[in-house]
Amino acid sequence: MKPRELTLTTGTKIFLGKNSENNDELVASYKGKENVLLHTVAPGSPFCVIEKLNPTKDEIYEAGVATALKSQNWRDKKSDVSVHVFTGLDVKKPFFAKSGSWQLKNSPKEIIIKKKDILKLVNSKR
Repeated sequence: MKPRELTLTTGTKIFLGKNSENNDELVASYKGKENVLLHTVAPGSPFCVIEKLNPTKDEIYEAGVATALKSQNWRDKKSDVSVHVFTGLDVKKPFFAKSGSWQLKNSPKEIIIKKKDILKLVNSKR
């Protein structure tokens, strides 16, 4: 199964996993690479990979909005969503980890995706 592929307003592509197995495949393919990855702080969201190296802060935020929109956190609470930002160099898969679960070697950066920005994306798809 291929991940979702979206294009940011800058033309940069991002990829979002569709389920735990797809998240595993996606993260495994970028493990050890410098690409920026995102995932909500709360479990239950797609992992997101920004294809371009050294994305801008705006591109990271826009990818975070897409990640937040597809999260259980957004589905259940409809409020701001906290998202971790890290790179493929920071991920590791513990031997007995369940499908879709990864650990980080370092503390990730955390950004807050505003409810109004998620709603903007929702409304732009109508």
